Amino acid sequence: MKQINHIPPLQKAVSNAREEGKTIGLVPTMGALHQGHISLIKTAEKNGDFIVVSIFVNPTQFNNPDDLARYPRNLASDLRMLVGHGVEIVFVPTVEEMYPEQDTRNFDLSPLDQVMEGKFRPGHFNGVAQIVSKLFEAVQPDRAYFGQKDFQQLAVIRKLVAQDNLDIEIIGCPIIREPDGLAMSSRNQLLTPGQRAAAPHIHAVLQKARSLKNSKSPRALQTMVKEAINNHPLMQLEYFEIVDDQTLKPISSWDNPANKVGCIAVHLSEVRLIDNIYFD
Repeated sequence: MKQINHIPPLQKAVSNAREEGKTIGLVPTMGALHQGHISLIKTAEKNGDFIVVSIFVNPTQFNNPDDLARYPRNLASDLRMLVGHGVEIVFVPTVEEMYPEQDTRNFDLSPLDQVMEGKFRPGHFNGVAQIVSKLFEAVQPDRAYFGQKDFQQLAVIRKLVAQDNLDIEIIGCPIIREPDGLAMSSRNQLLTPGQRAAAPHIHAVLQKARSLKNSKSPRALQTMVKEAINNHPLMQLEYFEIVDDQTLKPISSWDNPANKVGCIAVHLSEVRLIDNIYFD
């Protein structure tokens, strides 16, 4: 496993791998790695890819400077976690490497970037598109791996690839959960012991909502989830939407033939957590 900090040697290493007939798999991360990230790498391993993992906390996707400042960072721990998982290259650029000048590109991601995360984090998905497009340009991967916990991000990236006619297969990998149901997330590192003990309530509420699908309408389930979250002393619901998993448009009836997914964002004291669950 080799750490590379600059784009030219990264491209040379990838080019050498291609000349050897290898396919390239990219796993983009912002570090603070956990077993969810490792699951992405294991999927790339199964596909036989030459695996590039990027670790970069991308400033352009944070609409809140305090959130950017508090985002967990521990490169030494991340590198230790990657050992033994078939990773060939860990790309760890600086902000100056990825943004030698201000990136003023605006991506047409509508309507996917206008709802849920996009509504409450203005500019977030444009920043995601900026960094993902830069990583795609630098690595030229055959496949790129993203977790389904960031469900809306996955939809946005698929649209980006389709719009730009990129020959990259986007592979969404299942949510990895702690034994108590909490979706693994880098932000979990910010939770106090009390907050961590409370956090599984989010998934429990989603599971209860799914169990009531046959007896309640989508709107009634939204009301139930809102009450169940907001009645918890440490939690405040930001949104819970039941949407078409392709268009992200709200589902008003279970008769809608689309695959339906419930997406949620919750403030657990000062830590913001997201999760989702399929209703089909």
